[in-house]
Amino acid sequence: MSAPVASPSRWRGVRAWFDVRFRSPAAIYGLIVFAAFVTIADDHAETVGEVLLSASSSLVVFFIAHVFAHTLTQHAEHGLWHATLDGVRHGAGMLYASVPSVLALVFADAAGMSVDDASELCGWSTFVVLGILGYFAYARRRAHLVMRLLGAFATACLGLFIVVLEYAVH
Repeated sequence: MSAPVASPSRWRGVRAWFDVRFRSPAAIYGLIVFAAFVTIADDHAETVGEVLLSASSSLVVFFIAHVFAHTLTQHAEHGLWHATLDGVRHGAGMLYASVPSVLALVFADAAGMSVDDASELCGWSTFVVLGILGYFAYARRRAHLVMRLLGAFATACLGLFIVVLEYAVH
């Protein structure tokens, strides 16, 4: 007896779920901002837990600001409740995209890593996620494998460059 094969419509649903959570502009912004918050918190935190708390709470504040801005600009056309729910849906990627980095910090804390090592692990996590997003962006354009890999690397490098710029500004 063979295993059931997922239908194309099921894959479309998985892709749509993934896109909303990880491939939206809000998700990519959240990923980069979270990495910047971790880098900034690394300067003054004494424990990995403090880094995680500082970066996570800062990201939640940015998420709330995003929902507020979305609600404020949309409530006249759609009503307050619908505009707020749409803002939460639209901005949720900011929170979802930080999950791999949060897990890296939780792992670093459980492993007893230093704050600097945990921050570096989080940076690598961000680099990998951005690389994966870059790879699939080029794959959707049907680019050759070499271009997909180069695009993934360039995307990840550019994202980390933006993190460094954010850190330099703060």
